[in-house]
Amino acid sequence: MANAADNEAPKSGAQEKQAKAPRAPKQPAEPKEGKAAPAAATSAKADAQAAAPASGEKPARQQARPAGAKGGPRAPAAKAAAAVGRPARPAQPARLETMYKAQVAQVLKREFGYKNPMQVPKLQKISVNIGMGEALKSSGAIDAALGDVTLITGQKPVVTKARKAIANFNLREGQAIGVMVTLRGDRMWQFLDRLISVALPRMRDFRGLPRSAFDGRGNYTLGIKEQIVFPEIDYNKVDRMRGMQINMITSARTDEEGRRLLELLGMPFVKPDQNLAGRKN
Repeated sequence: MANAADNEAPKSGAQEKQAKAPRAPKQPAEPKEGKAAPAAATSAKADAQAAAPASGEKPARQQARPAGAKGGPRAPAAKAAAAVGRPARPAQPARLETMYKAQVAQVLKREFGYKNPMQVPKLQKISVNIGMGEALKSSGAIDAALGDVTLITGQKPVVTKARKAIANFNLREGQAIGVMVTLRGDRMWQFLDRLISVALPRMRDFRGLPRSAFDGRGNYTLGIKEQIVFPEIDYNKVDRMRGMQINMITSARTDEEGRRLLELLGMPFVKPDQNLAGRKN
């Protein structure tokens, strides 16, 4: 026993301290600022997955954007048109447009022997314009004409200006001398329907329209002396009578084709054998 004790090597002071001192338990590391604990992160992730919609479904918008806003839901055409002050497109096509497609086009194709449906003449546009020499002296004449044409056609016209100065008429370049509007599509067909059905029969001493007012290419020109023939104009609010020129532009190649197109649409031309005093046929 003595020999075994003598054979053990003496221990240093540092080793003796480590053997005597007990080890302290490890403290859990505190989470860094800005990062959640693992348990909290796992819980938040589980809540997010439970609240997420099923696959293939889009999350609903929290707040609907106003109509017309970029990126928001699109409003119906009628509401969008009303928001900017434009009249909404009618749900059904105009009466004359329906009649043209169903009856007039078939009659023209049969009478003139068109082989291609695109050869059938059709009404392309209608222009209404008023020229006013009174605008040189009266500053309110242009505004009154703008209001009348807007009521008649349902579309705001543009102001026409002089292209060059004419000293004999005291006219300067760029001076306003009239108003003009061009109608296409639904407004064109609706205006033509009102013109044929309501305005022309109200003309004083009306006995038919001349058949010779074509330009050689199937386009027809009509002159009206008083704007009160249109029911939209209130006689009590008219400052003075103004005439207007109405041009009907067609795709016809000859006057005969254009005349037949307008006749089938209901334009009241005078009969070929009818002789009107002071009026050419």
